[in-house]
Amino acid sequence: MTQARLPDFFVVGHPKCGTTALYEMLRLHPQVFMPDLKEPWFFATELLHDLPTVSIAIPDGIPKTLGDYLALFEGARPEQLAGEASPLYLWSHSAASGIAKLQPDARIIAVFREPASFLRSLHLELVQRNQEPEKDLRTAINVEEMRRQGRYVSPSPWYWPTVVLYSDYVRYAQQLRRYQVLFPPEQILVLIYDDFRSDNEAVMRAVQRFLGIGDTYPIESMEANPSVSVRSTHLNNLVRNISTGDSSFSRAIKKLAEAILPRQLRHKALEITQRRLIYTKPEPPDDKLMLELQRRYKKEVEALSELLGRDLVTLWGYDDIH
Repeated sequence: MTQARLPDFFVVGHPKCGTTALYEMLRLHPQVFMPDLKEPWFFATELLHDLPTVSIAIPDGIPKTLGDYLALFEGARPEQLAGEASPLYLWSHSAASGIAKLQPDARIIAVFREPASFLRSLHLELVQRNQEPEKDLRTAINVEEMRRQGRYVSPSPWYWPTVVLYSDYVRYAQQLRRYQVLFPPEQILVLIYDDFRSDNEAVMRAVQRFLGIGDTYPIESMEANPSVSVRSTHLNNLVRNISTGDSSFSRAIKKLAEAILPRQLRHKALEITQRRLIYTKPEPPDDKLMLELQRRYKKEVEALSELLGRDLVTLWGYDDIH
């Protein structure tokens, strides 16, 4: 019986920190295999109990069993490293131990971003996905405790209560320690989003050396999932409902579209509608709110700086925050 192929490395997060670009750039390397399903989410067990009821709101093909999960890596050749990229793993309390139990020799890649800009970008993404009904970031953060108590929720089938608890994302030191207690230092690589943004190639070369793969192959710099703002949450919901057939009306519209247009043209039409009518360039950040968030999370930045032995306080402009 052929032994199941285990993943050799994990890109564990965070979201909106370049993990998609990292995934796309890594899988172009001939010595790397990464499944088409970028985010299997398999080890983030405690975060998946309240998934949205609309199936398309979550990645297609999420594995339910270990066998399903390991099947994702069956296509890896013997000379290739196999890996996956699930940003939920850094946020999850259970993922680190699950990974260590399955693959104690795994290499871990984590990416951190300045907290205020990270939460702003994350909020825009969640609004775009219909998982955050509150378009105002300040309000969304202020109602967090109400949401923990099951209040201020949305009836939308896209709503995912767990992912809109913003302060849980920026417990940076705690998140990193979960991996540090289970994996030796040489198996953990921490990247800073600023470095990845400013010099894609240099960071990718460092990642390649960390993984022990050739670091002379050409690298194509890229940006994936740029942040956008949603003009109207109602229009965004309507278009997504039509695309998924989530009501009798939307099912009728979807059926008509399927009869008229082939699948590729339907997806293209959806992209054009979203780009021209729904999405727009985000407004500049609210400087006052950004300062408030920096004050709130300065201790997290200080703690992560100490863990990494790198002055993120100065890099991220927290040295003048009191």
